[in-house]
Amino acid sequence: MTHEAVHAAGTGDEDAAEGRPLPGTREKTAGERRINTREAAELLGVKPETVYAYVSRGQLASRRTPGGRGSTFDAGEVEALARRTGRREPPSLTPANGLVFRTGLTLIEPDRYFFRGVDATELARRHSFEEVAEWLWTGRLRPGIRFDAAPEFLDAARRAAASLPRHSSSTDRLRVAVAAAAVADPLRFDLSPRGVLNSARSLIPTLVGALPTAGEQEADAGSLAGRLWPRLSPHPSDAASSAVLDTALALLTDHDLAASTLAARVAASTHAHPYAVVSAGFGVLEGPLHGAASGLAHRMLAEVVERGSAAPVVADHLRAGRRVPGLGHRLYAGEDPRATVLFGLLEEVPQAAEALAAARDVIATTARHAPLHANVDLALATLSVSADMPAEAGETIFAVSRTAGWIAHAMEEYAERPLRMRPSGQYEGPRPPQPLPTPEPA
Repeated sequence: MTHEAVHAAGTGDEDAAEGRPLPGTREKTAGERRINTREAAELLGVKPETVYAYVSRGQLASRRTPGGRGSTFDAGEVEALARRTGRREPPSLTPANGLVFRTGLTLIEPDRYFFRGVDATELARRHSFEEVAEWLWTGRLRPGIRFDAAPEFLDAARRAAASLPRHSSSTDRLRVAVAAAAVADPLRFDLSPRGVLNSARSLIPTLVGALPTAGEQEADAGSLAGRLWPRLSPHPSDAASSAVLDTALALLTDHDLAASTLAARVAASTHAHPYAVVSAGFGVLEGPLHGAASGLAHRMLAEVVERGSAAPVVADHLRAGRRVPGLGHRLYAGEDPRATVLFGLLEEVPQAAEALAAARDVIATTARHAPLHANVDLALATLSVSADMPAEAGETIFAVSRTAGWIAHAMEEYAERPLRMRPSGQYEGPRPPQPLPTPEPA
């Protein structure tokens, strides 16, 4: 299942690199802009005590507020120091949660989640995947934006993916497509916000374009969801079906520091280029407890449809000691809000009625013994089963969508202190010095 960890939220600073005021600054009205200690700390990404350390070293000038309570700082001077130092406090380690990183992207609560403070489900209902990705990357909503692949990158990705064996999965093709697009892009090492965004806007449609079509239908030249549908389903899409796929892509864009996102941030902390960051995410995504979980739910749901009842299928899983896929999420007290949205949209798709009934049967059957609710994997499986997509379709949707989230986290990490994620191992091997080992015969 897409088990993902929740961490503290903060602010990113890609706005500064594009010449806009950093989050937390006040607009200049008359004279210089003055900010307080807390705002200065947020801009610098440090603790308030560190701000005063900068003052004592002569790197910042402070001014006492009227009445002598607290200090203020010139916002322009603080912004300049933030750009100069790129300073961020190291992540803290707590026994309960492990590593905790400040991020301004996603906040998860017991029954909902937010992108940059805005309800993510409402964003996904009202806006396309591309618009939600732009919001996550830049904090700007750009209605009607479309992502287009650079022809030379797309050609390289298609040729590389086409060279794979016929049994290769969609995820195999996506991983190869990322590597081929990277080689074709001589500007991939440009880690400026503008450079990273240009790479991202081209890479995501390149991934979609590198996948073979599932039937005879032509790919839609419009939205990314329209281009992805014919690569997943042999049947033409209608407006309702396209809305489900587009919304699924938008909902899955990010979910805080999931395992694949943490891998992507580790890669970004070395200042690896965006394609390498995405490759790191793909490496983790294939785990059956992460992106591949929807495939398990697809197979189960297809069997429920075939047998006409969830009871024997659920019983088989329990008898074999397997968890029932598509149920439960440790971050949500009730139903995964992503699943709630997708189930609601699937009700508007006539051909999804049978799969939707099967999913509800699974939920009701399991609820007799365990208070588990549907997660997004079951909702993706309902979509893929109803549209005759392959079992791996949910993983493909997840991978294409989450690429946008990995890029967003990379942009945050590029602004942090490089190589900050360097844990120390606790050695438990033989105490040195040990004698040289005795050679063994071949």
